[in-house]
Amino acid sequence: MPSIRFHLDISPELYLSYYQGAVRSVIATGRDGRRVQFPADRLRPFVTHDGVRGEFELEFDVNHKFVALRRV
Repeated sequence: MPSIRFHLDISPELYLSYYQGAVRSVIATGRDGRRVQFPADRLRPFVTHDGVRGEFELEFDVNHKFVALRRV
């Protein structure tokens, strides 16, 4: 499956706006320069007291629909 790797560094305060629904999508720039946009609720499994930080890989299908997100 196609995928894109990117780094996120979202503070707890900023993630609160995602959680409260004020922000619905996350836009990130991949290591290869491509931009990706996905629903903010996909980050919930990765939220800690420090927010959301780390290297991630998003998989998508041939129609560019979300398949999976995982920390790498």
